[in-house]
Amino acid sequence: MRIPCVLMRGGSSKGLFFFAKDLPADPAARDRMLLAAMGSPDARQIDGMGGGNDHSSKVVIVGPSSQPDADVEYLFAQVSVARDVVDVLPNSGNMLAGVAPFAVEYGLVKADSPVTKVRILNTNSQKVVEATVQTPGGKVSYSGSFEVDGVPGKCAPVALQFFDPTGTKTGRLLPTGSPRDEILGMTVTCVDFAIPIVLVKAQSLGKSGYESKQELDGDAVFLQRLEELRAAAARLMGLADSPGLGVPKIAIIAPPRAGGTIASRYFVGSNCHPVFAATGAMALAAACHTPDTIAEELAVLSQSNPQQIVIEHPSGKVNCNLVSSADPWTGIPKFVGAAMLTSARPLLAGEVYVADHCLRGENQTPPRT
Repeated sequence: MRIPCVLMRGGSSKGLFFFAKDLPADPAARDRMLLAAMGSPDARQIDGMGGGNDHSSKVVIVGPSSQPDADVEYLFAQVSVARDVVDVLPNSGNMLAGVAPFAVEYGLVKADSPVTKVRILNTNSQKVVEATVQTPGGKVSYSGSFEVDGVPGKCAPVALQFFDPTGTKTGRLLPTGSPRDEILGMTVTCVDFAIPIVLVKAQSLGKSGYESKQELDGDAVFLQRLEELRAAAARLMGLADSPGLGVPKIAIIAPPRAGGTIASRYFVGSNCHPVFAATGAMALAAACHTPDTIAEELAVLSQSNPQQIVIEHPSGKVNCNLVSSADPWTGIPKFVGAAMLTSARPLLAGEVYVADHCLRGENQTPPRT
């Protein structure tokens, strides 16, 4: 079976973009198709389009919006590399960067000039984001001077404006009701802003917080301890979870050492992200502005622009700007939005070939969503 798709880079990730109309409506049938398209389960994904790691085994499914306040909607799916699992619990701000260019290129949204604003409903979280793409002369332009640390070359920027990203899964900025919790003998902060995340000081796990991805990925004892902490936090936050999947995500944090606001290492599954997830960056940014969190303790805010949070990660830095106002009763900031600049571009357009036996689920266990 041949299915139209576009391979796109979004931020520091890449994956397949599909039209919703080209995929089965039934989630189980859809997931079998996505697993087959990516070549999962297989560590190399040699018989599919996946790149053998979490950052290149992603899928975005785009279609017209069912809600009047959005132009298009999309579902993000993290396709497991080595397991029969398609995970739609989290979101990917990196892959979100490609939704607006894709929608304009393929006629879902009419282009303006010199830029086009596209309101996007994320069906994972039911939150709306506005993306601004460069469309001089009514055509998407990918050329420019904007750079994303961890992505080679330069590109046109894609501006993302997030509206009301607080409590995407739990309904609260602080899911446990506290800025600090004790889990497995460690002090942590649990935050739900764009995505649920648990933050822990690197030193609590015997790390500096400045290690490379390779150093962290090579420490099996550390990764096991991190997963135990994340799973315990999921229970405390009231989130259903499967080992190594879903939410919350987890990040270790440390004081900045390169002129940023805070240093951090973000984990996807059992791997350190080579850059930093966009949604994770927003969650950490919110924690840096929330009183008494461990992130606020370590953060060094800019005197001239305290709303801009600069996160130091293994490949450089990422910026996030918060829009907030203090709650008059509690003093806790109420975050009404966040903004980021990123980039995206198509890499290949065509059809992905999916074997018939994969669609029938032969010799496979049904994937869990």
